[in-house]
Formats: sequence, C-alpha cells, structure tokens
Amino acid sequence: MRTLKLMFTAALLMSVSAAAQQAASQPTVQSDPAVPTSAAPSPGSDIRPASPTVTDIPPSATAESAQSAAVAQSSQTQPSSQTTAPAPTPSVLPQPVTMDQVVDRFIEREHDLMKALSSRTPVVETYLQNLSADAQLGPVPREDHYFLGRMDMGETVDRKDYLKKQDEGMETRLMGGFHKLFKVQYQPLGFSWMVYADRSDFDRSHYEFHYIRREFLGDVRCLVFDVNPKKDAGRGRFQGRLWVEDQDFNIVRLNGTYAPAPKNSFFFHMDSWRLNLIPGYWVPAYIYSEEGDFSAGVKNKMAFKAQTRIWGYDLKKSDKDDELTQIRVDSVKDETSSMQDASPLQAERQWQQQAEDNVVERLTRAGLLAPDGDVDRILQTVVNNLEVTNNIDLPRPVRTRVLLTAPLETFSVGNTIVISRGLIDVLPDEASLAAVLAHELAHIVLGHNLGSKYAFNDRMLFSDDSTYNNLGFRHIPEEETAADKKAVDLLNNSPYAQKLDNVGLFLKALQARATQLNALLTTHLGNPLAQNGTIVRLSALSTHGPALDNNKLDQVAALPLGGRVKINPWDDKAEMVKTAPVAITSARDKMPFEVTPFYPRLSRWGASNPSSTPATAANSNSGN
Repeated sequence: MRTLKLMFTAALLMSVSAAAQQAASQPTVQSDPAVPTSAAPSPGSDIRPASPTVTDIPPSATAESAQSAAVAQSSQTQPSSQTTAPAPTPSVLPQPVTMDQVVDRFIEREHDLMKALSSRTPVVETYLQNLSADAQLGPVPREDHYFLGRMDMGETVDRKDYLKKQDEGMETRLMGGFHKLFKVQYQPLGFSWMVYADRSDFDRSHYEFHYIRREFLGDVRCLVFDVNPKKDAGRGRFQGRLWVEDQDFNIVRLNGTYAPAPKNSFFFHMDSWRLNLIPGYWVPAYIYSEEGDFSAGVKNKMAFKAQTRIWGYDLKKSDKDDELTQIRVDSVKDETSSMQDASPLQAERQWQQQAEDNVVERLTRAGLLAPDGDVDRILQTVVNNLEVTNNIDLPRPVRTRVLLTAPLETFSVGNTIVISRGLIDVLPDEASLAAVLAHELAHIVLGHNLGSKYAFNDRMLFSDDSTYNNLGFRHIPEEETAADKKAVDLLNNSPYAQKLDNVGLFLKALQARATQLNALLTTHLGNPLAQNGTIVRLSALSTHGPALDNNKLDQVAALPLGGRVKINPWDDKAEMVKTAPVAITSARDKMPFEVTPFYPRLSRWGASNPSSTPATAANSNSGN
C-alpha cells in the first residue's frame, strides 16, 4: 500500500510539472479580441475603450521594441559623433499589452527624458509675427518680435537671453507679466515651455488619458491619446493631444494648450514636435504657435503666428577636457624652401586668419554657427562661380558658413562669409543667393577686412549669452557703398547676369514688407539690409525686373521661412532641403517672409532617413 501511495504521489508531481511547463510555453498575447487580459487598469484611469484588450497594441510592438533595443545597444559600441548622448534608460515595466500599460509606459518615458536632458542647455529661438487682415492676401504680418537665448533644461527651466535689448512690452503681454523672459516655476507662459506636457506633475493623479486611434507621422506609427487635466489639478495643466510612437512608447508630438489660465495671463495653443536624434529618446525640436480668428465679425484680442526652434543640445561645454584620442594631426607641409620669418604682408594675413579662426570657433561653440557641412559646399560653389568668371585670385580660399538664426543677415570676417539660415530660407533662387554672397565677396576682394582684434584670444573669453555684446562686424557706410558697386560688377560678369531680374523682384518684395518685419531685418553681427524701413543693400538692383504683382501666381519673389535649410537640433549640422514644388493656386499661397506651421516627417534614429525635415509651407515654393 505504501508503495502505491509513493507511485501515485510521483505521478501527480510529474503531471503538475508538465502542466506548468505547458502553461509557460503559451504566448502571452491572447488571440481572441473579445477576451480581456488579466492585467487590471491602474486606479484613476479613464481610458477608452473601457475594457482594453491586448489587440489594442500593434502586434509588432514587442518585436520592434526588441529590435530597437538591439540597435541602441550596438550603437553604444560603434564610433559615432554622438558620443555625449545620454544612454537609453531601460524600462522597469514589462512590455505593455494594454492601453493602461501604454499610458504607464509613456509617463515613465517622459520622466526619463526630463532626467536625460536635465543637464542640457540648448539654444532656443522664437520668431513671432503679429497679424492683421488683408483682403487679397489674408492674414499678413503687421509687426514682428524675436527672442534668442539658452535654455536650462533642469528642474526650473530658466533662460539666458543673447540679445542686447528685450522687448519689455511684448514680454509682459506674452509671458503674463513675468519679469524674466521664459522664466517659469511651472507656469508654462513662454513659447519654449511646451517642450514637455507637464514638467512636474505628468501622472495619473493630475490627468485623464483617452485612447483615440493609431496614426502614422511620417515613417513612425503612433498611438494617439487625448489628455485632460483632472478637476482641481491646478492651473497651467496641459490639455490637448499626444502622439506616442509604438516601439519604445515615447511622446513624439504634443498639440494643445494649458488650462486654466491665471488672471491677466495668456496660455497659447502650441504644436510641439520631437525628433529621434539619439538612441532611445525623442528630443524637443520645433514648436509652432498660433492665435487669432479672421472670420467675419470676429474681433481678435491677439493674433499671431510664431515658430520656436531648439538646437545645440550637444554643445561642448567650455570646461570639458579634451581627450588625447581627440587630437588630430593635419598633413605636414614641407617648408624647407622658405626657412625664414614671415614677411610683413604674410604676417598681416596670418594674423587676420588667426582672428578669423577664433571667431568661427567661438560662434560655433556658442551654438550660433553650424559646423562645416554640406550647405557650405553649395554656398562655396556659388562663390567659386563668381570668382572664376571674374578672374579673382585670392591668397587664401574663401570659406562660407551658415549662421543658425532666423534674422536676415550676412557678414564676413577675414575670408569667411557667414549667411543666416533665415536669409537662405527666403531667397527664391540661386541668382538671389549669388547676389547676397557677392556683396560679402566684394568686401573681401576690396580688402575691407574686419575682426583683426579677435586674434587676441582673451577677447574670446566671454559667456555664450553675451556673444552679441562682444562680437561685431559692421562696415562703415563708405565700404558698404563700395561693396555694393563691386558686387554688381561681379554679378554682371557671372553666370547669373541674365537672372538679375529675380534679384530685383526679391528686393522689391523685401521692401514691401520692410516696415512690418523690423525684427527679421535687425542684424546682430553684420550690417543691416534696411535702414529706417528702406532696403539699402544692393539697392541698384532693385530697379531690375518687372513690377511686383501678387496676382501673378507664377511670380514668386520670396519664400516663407523654413523651406531651404534644416538643422539637426542635436549636433547643429545644416542640410539643404529640396522638395517637390507644390502648385500655387492663389496669392495667399505665396506667404513671402511669413511664419508657417511645422510638419516634419518623423523617422527613427538609425533609419535610412535619420533626419527629419521641418516641412513648412515654405517647401511648396522651393522648387527653383
């Protein structure tokens, strides 16, 4: 009998063990969509559908997440320019299989992003145009404002401004009476605030999340949620919509406003986009804001459009020690044939180049100048066309660089020509670009060298936010006049001689908007294009070409902002955008020099198209 009991016990144990193994081998995702999972929703959640099932999650999410983790892991072992990027934070939660778990995951990932960026101080730029109604063109700019500074991404998002003067009246109106531009104690009153939905209390205790649908943003499949602050959650809470990518469950887009607003303050509607520039994280890059209604009978208290761009996340800190492995030895030149001191003229040129190199390096370190890249090759090609056809032979080659800011600006230091991103954006064609570059090339040919004082390295020892106070490259009026005259001669002897009518149209369009775009035409380092509302740069060419006529749909004199150059917000690299032209159907489609929304085509880090283009309305006119 005892033996039978032992045999029965052993058989029972083997049966239980086999059943456990069989259960462990079953897939965790149920195939029947009508059967809910056993995971209980978190307390306080308000998710639609009310009984989420595993089928709410895209079936490939788990596999894609594992693939992303593998890519992220491999990227840590391979050489990359993004060596200072924060390492991806592994999630402590299991792979989500319900919408409740998705909410928990993107809340967790949002807090991980805040922590990862807490030590970063990127550059933040906001350009705003107040609007008025025009019967032919619709809402058009009537005045504009410009803000530029560095933003501390720590616990209290603070900001240091680059500009000498702050627009106090505009600051008071837009920031709710705050005394420091973009200074916030979680009252999101600044345009740069909507980098996060909620800096301090983004959780279930303060918000309700409602699942809406799946949707593609570019190449990235997203889950869309509506977000509402709970009753008594406090003032200044995010209210709107979130897009969450379905691989690692990071928020990639925020669209909405903050509510309720304090008395005598304004919360604006904003559309905030993030880009996957480093493994594991989507970093804030673009914010578009718009207010105003131009329907019949509506009286606007405030009407404007504004673009906020963020870049310079990976700016090297001045106290960072360079490693020995970062030292690069350039090719060695044989100087045996001239073993002697430099002649006075050679010494003067070397001194000028030292100053030039110091300025370029300092502007790059301040996050104002893009690193040498593809756009510079295009600009240098245009300069070479001018040089070759005019038989210009300079002792040192001319370099070109891109200033990352929006105001329309050019200047030269030594043999380096600097042109702003905003100016490249609005130029309608290559001939207009050649005209702008010809003016600065003329300064170099005529020997109007500026900046030799910056060869003294102590003059480079200043904080980034005081860059505009310490650098300047403005010519005297006589040199500006001589450079304009020489530029016209260079253009007349160049391949662009037959296209100067387009240059004239651009200058006419700029003149038509000059009084409304004072901030866009205010230069901070070089000479202004306009004085007292009148265009003075290359004024001799403004008489070329036909009269400006908005009704002629084939006459595109200038482009909106944002259609030519895109900037990588992490490493500041610039790239020229070339998109297919879109047909213009009315005069309102032209939008010269105007602000338009962002709509980047999102893609994942490491994909075949790693960088995303901020596809604004400017792209529709950039087919030249």
